Amino acid sequence: MTSTEQKLKERVKELTCLYEVTSIIVNSGYDELTTSLEAIAYCLKRGWQFKDDAETKLSIGDYQVQTSGFDEHRVCLTCNVIVFNKVEGTISVGYPSPKYTMEDFLEEEQTLLKNVSLAVGNFIERKQIHDTEQETKRQLERNDRLHILGEITAGIAHELNTPLANILGFAELLMDGATDPQTKRDLQKIMDNAIFSREIVKKLMFFTCEMPDQMEPVDLIKVIEDVVRLMGPSLRAKELKIITAFEQDYLYIRANTVQLTQVFFNLIMNAAYYSPVQGEIKIELIGKTNTTVISIMDQGEGISPDIENKIFEPFYTTKPVGEGTGLGLSVVHGIIKSYKGTIAHKPNTPKGTIFTIEFPN
Repeated sequence: MTSTEQKLKERVKELTCLYEVTSIIVNSGYDELTTSLEAIAYCLKRGWQFKDDAETKLSIGDYQVQTSGFDEHRVCLTCNVIVFNKVEGTISVGYPSPKYTMEDFLEEEQTLLKNVSLAVGNFIERKQIHDTEQETKRQLERNDRLHILGEITAGIAHELNTPLANILGFAELLMDGATDPQTKRDLQKIMDNAIFSREIVKKLMFFTCEMPDQMEPVDLIKVIEDVVRLMGPSLRAKELKIITAFEQDYLYIRANTVQLTQVFFNLIMNAAYYSPVQGEIKIELIGKTNTTVISIMDQGEGISPDIENKIFEPFYTTKPVGEGTGLGLSVVHGIIKSYKGTIAHKPNTPKGTIFTIEFPN
């Protein structure tokens, strides 16, 4: 084969490789990135002059893909993968050393590798844009759902308030005139249940941010310490260790003490409930220039992706019947929202959940 024919054959091989890589990317779904990168790795080695000895490796962010024969004892041609103007990884094609040297790579192969790296970088960019859009969509759907639930819940709470007040008031009037012990016991049951129902309505109003509040400077650290002290028996029963990491001795925000107590009581109680025996619960508090950030970390089983968008909905609970009303986190969400704050969660490492609250200063 003449030199010209050989060069032409190499160019055809390189163009075929680039076409195949482009086809893989075009036909790939955003949830098939690892499979696509593996296909690109094997496709890429076929585009090299000595394809039988060539091996490839793609190292991009959390993704590490290489052909079966790739090892560190190779002379490699490497190109950066750029994602949003930032180096996110590399693509390498290597020959075994010392059989080959850098002089065995063709200039056109360097160009091919640059084009493939550019195509892969563009694909990663599109995937990240897609993932961001999907996450934003999920957040909007979740916020819409919570908003609708808030409106429905507010209506229910207002409709129940008046009849509950009437039931409680008339029961108290009847109690004043009752002489029969059995009648008194029955009336007391009515009053107790009316009070219990009123407390549920109050929690519903917390969720909808409609509870009147008396705002004053409140020391967050003291509130958290008081809640931990209050929960002492429950924590000792499971031999749980509370670790606190506070950057300062006190930190004030403008809030309502009762509401803040309810927030931290619910979050720490949940952390204790789902923590294993002799587990640890860590509470961090960081005061920043414009915000105050509190993180509560447990070592439980974590939150399943299937339910993570439901946990702030009223009456949703994963606890057995009789062990939870499903109002705890919805109340927490409502109170924090009323303070213009945010609450989010993410997995803890190696297991568990981290709830992060951020209050504006």
